[in-house]
Amino acid sequence: MEPTYRFKILSPRRRFLDDDVVSIVAPGEAGYFGVLANHAPLVSTMGSGEVTVRFADGSEKRFRIDGGIFRVARNSAVLLSENVEEIGVE
Repeated sequence: MEPTYRFKILSPRRRFLDDDVVSIVAPGEAGYFGVLANHAPLVSTMGSGEVTVRFADGSEKRFRIDGGIFRVARNSAVLLSENVEEIGVE
């Protein structure tokens, strides 16, 4: 089983995700980046685009964001964005 970490996607209106995940691919201001378990600490401003989240069972969820802030620390990650929309589950 692949290692997991906690990931939250939050907006001022609601919590879109609060779950253990295997990986994230997200649109940073300078381009897309990926995060796996035990990632080094990171803070990034976000661009607009799709966030792809993969779970231990192999399923994925996708979200559309319009900017925000992303933080990784102590094997957990948080994405804060004003505008979040869930766009797909695979």
